[in-house]
Amino acid sequence: MADFFQRYVMHNFGLKLVSLALAVGLWLAVARDPIAEVPVDVPIELHNIPENLEISSENVPQAQIRVRGPERIIRRLQPSDVHVEIDLRHTPTGERTFDLSGHNIRVPHDLEVVQVIPGQLHLTFDTRLSRQVEVHPRVIGAFAGGYRIERVVADPPTVTITGPQKHVEAVEAAITDPIDVSGTLEHGTFVTHAYVPDPLVQVVRPVPIRVTVIMGKPSADSGGH
Repeated sequence: MADFFQRYVMHNFGLKLVSLALAVGLWLAVARDPIAEVPVDVPIELHNIPENLEISSENVPQAQIRVRGPERIIRRLQPSDVHVEIDLRHTPTGERTFDLSGHNIRVPHDLEVVQVIPGQLHLTFDTRLSRQVEVHPRVIGAFAGGYRIERVVADPPTVTITGPQKHVEAVEAAITDPIDVSGTLEHGTFVTHAYVPDPLVQVVRPVPIRVTVIMGKPSADSGGH
């Protein structure tokens, strides 16, 4: 019995005592760490969007993720530590609803997702379309006495736009920022930019638009005819 005690109990007794103290300390640290819960607002990440597909929903909402775990981890939690991911691979056109649950939410180790708001995401998809449209300059201002606009020339006269097919097809023209021609005599050239009011339609490779406004006066005998 003495040999057993000496061989298995007293052998490396100091190391065993230290190990026991560390284990007890770790257990106490974990046991004393309270559980906390916090909401985190994060953007919804859309991955693997097919090349020919466009999202025709104007807004992709954020998600609020409520997570629970040890307070020491919750206190260090940053919004960038939480990811809500939706895989759009092989998604067809039309309306689609995606469930937001634990399987597409990534949080740090030791944290648990307890609630997701909203629980679903509804999006509309359309085929991507590109086409050229005319540039329509928007001219404003008080003209000099007797003058009127005779001609407005845009250079380049067209731009290429792209976006969801239905939205692109509904665009009649790109328009410029307002061009103030107040006090312009004969002609003036202005540099501006063209845009499309629909936020889902973009101008491809936008460039400055040079707009030349040609002014003139009615002929003396035009008022009588």
